[in-house]
Amino acid sequence: MKIVIVSSSLNPDSRSQLMARILQGLWSEESFEVELIDLREAELPLCDGGSAYGHPEVARIQKIVESADGFVFATPIYNFSINAALKNYLELVGRSMEGKVGGFLCSAGGALSYMSTTGFMNSVMLDFRMIILPRVVYATGGDWNGDELNETVSERMKQFADDFATLVGKLAN
Repeated sequence: MKIVIVSSSLNPDSRSQLMARILQGLWSEESFEVELIDLREAELPLCDGGSAYGHPEVARIQKIVESADGFVFATPIYNFSINAALKNYLELVGRSMEGKVGGFLCSAGGALSYMSTTGFMNSVMLDFRMIILPRVVYATGGDWNGDELNETVSERMKQFADDFATLVGKLAN
């Protein structure tokens, strides 16, 4: 079993990137493979509906995506939505996620946009027949103590890690 964590924030001080690393750490002792795609490092071209699909970096990422059983999207929330980098990723390699499991870790400035991933969830469920874990970890600025999540969100991360791995494991067989 292989799970890919897609960290989509381009911000060097990204909280969603920290959430991705925390999740990766929670899974470090597991018997399955975990790979992190950091979109700050993946030099994906902007999707132009044509030549971008042939870009070498798209091909490299697509190979990783095709080998995975599940995807966790770690994303910042901007203007009540996921960020543009994750939308671009979806346009370029989304077809390769068809029929697989997805889940979400979100970092936002405030508590009011906790349902911001709903549109993206609907898109990947309908377009790519992904199965989405109905447990989103959503953290605001007040949920952090430096680079550490508070106890409440840390417990939600652990529950997410367990539930996601269980779901992927059941469907990967």
